[in-house]
Amino acid sequence: MNSALDFIIRIKNASLARRREVVLPYSNLSKEIGKVLVKEGFLESIKEEASKGKKNLKVIVKYEKRLPALTEVEIISKPSLRIYKDANGIFEIEKRGKKTVIVSTNQGIMTGKQARSKGIGGEVIFSIW
Repeated sequence: MNSALDFIIRIKNASLARRREVVLPYSNLSKEIGKVLVKEGFLESIKEEASKGKKNLKVIVKYEKRLPALTEVEIISKPSLRIYKDANGIFEIEKRGKKTVIVSTNQGIMTGKQARSKGIGGEVIFSIW
């Protein structure tokens, strides 16, 4: 879980610093979150790379008219306080604004919208807009 928070905060900082690409330490959770963010249009791509025997993730940040697609992140579930919601609880978090909620479910990492359509809940990791 800490790697996921580190992953998303590094991407946010890179987008605010107008960086095009970021190289991050590899973890399966980070890779899955990256895939969801690519599908949702916050990132252009995510690739696995190996250098000096270590796996890394190379992330390309998406920009629209020189502005980053990802502007803000709100960490919801922290290592000290995990937040679990059912499908209706996820909707309550999403309806507070134009936020995309990322949820860790027993069927993998997905957006809150996908989790609601499947009728499942899970740990609400963060919201992004």
